[in-house]
Amino acid sequence: MTEDEAARFAANGQMIIDNVAGFIQGKRDVITLAVTCLLAEGHLLLEDVPGVGKTSLARSIAATLGMSWHRIQFTPDLLPSDVTGVSIFHQGAGTFEFHPGPVFAHVVLADEINRASPRTQSALLEVMEERTVTVDGVTHQVPQPFLVLATQNPIEMDGTFPLPEAQLDRFLMSVSIGYPDLASEVQVLANNHAGMRIEELQPVADAEAARRMIAIARSMHVERSVMEYVVRLVAATRTAPGIRLGASPRGSVGLLRAAQVAAALAGRTYVAPADVQRLAVPVLAHRIVLADVEADAAARSAVVQQVVSTVPVG
Repeated sequence: MTEDEAARFAANGQMIIDNVAGFIQGKRDVITLAVTCLLAEGHLLLEDVPGVGKTSLARSIAATLGMSWHRIQFTPDLLPSDVTGVSIFHQGAGTFEFHPGPVFAHVVLADEINRASPRTQSALLEVMEERTVTVDGVTHQVPQPFLVLATQNPIEMDGTFPLPEAQLDRFLMSVSIGYPDLASEVQVLANNHAGMRIEELQPVADAEAARRMIAIARSMHVERSVMEYVVRLVAATRTAPGIRLGASPRGSVGLLRAAQVAAALAGRTYVAPADVQRLAVPVLAHRIVLADVEADAAARSAVVQQVVSTVPVG
C-alpha cells in the first residue's frame, strides 16, 4: 500500500463513517467497528436490548454504500430454505428454478438469531463462511461485499438456542451498542420529529468502492514482529487464569485482518501494535469461555483486557 492509497482509504473510510454517524447518534465507535468488519470481510454479532438502533445501523451502512440489504426475523419455525432460498419445479418448462432467499444481499440483518433452531442457524453460518449457497448441487454466489449483522437479546433467554462456541467463532467481532447519552437521545428525538428517515440517507460510495477498499486493506504491510504479537495475545487467552476455552487460530487471523483495516482508516501504510490492542476485546472476547458459567460479556472483556495489559509487545 502506498501513502497516497492510505490517504485515500482514510478519507473514504471517514466519509462512510461520518455519513452513518449522521443518522446513528452518539455511537461513532460502534459504527467504526461495523465498517471495519465490512472492510475486513468479517461479520458482526450485536448483543443488546431492543430499540437501541441495531436495524438502523444495518440499513444506514447499506444506504451509505448504495448496497442491498435484507432483514431476517429468526423464529423457532424458520427453516434453512427460508434463509438461503429454494428450487421450485416449473412443470411447463420441466426445469427447476432457484428462488434466492433473503441472505442474497450485501448487508443482512439476522435479528434474534438465537431464537431459530440450530439447523437454521447453521444454514446462515455456512453462508457467512463460504459466501455461497448450494442448492440441488448448484452453487450460487452471494453479493460482494457481504456483511451479516446478527443480533441477540441478552435479557429474554427463554425459548432460545444459544450459539455454540464454534459458531460464535464465525463472527469477526461482537459488540454492544448500548443506550445513547442524553444529548444523543435528544438528537434522536429531534431527528424523528423533523421526519428524518433512512430512505433519505444519500450514498457516498458504492459496492465497487468497498471492494477496492477491501483489496487495499488486505495489502497492508504487517511486520513479522506484529504477527508474532498477535499470536502471543491469542495464545495467552488459552492459558490465562479462569479461562476454560481460549480463542482459536481463526481469532488470530481475524484480529490481524481487522488491525489492517484499522491502520488503513488511520491513514497509515503499516499495522502497529496499538491497532491490535484496540481491537482485541471486540475480536476475541466472544471467542473465549470462562470457567465461571455465570460469567457475562463484561467478564470476558475484562479477561481480554487483562491479557492485553500483560502480554509484552516485543
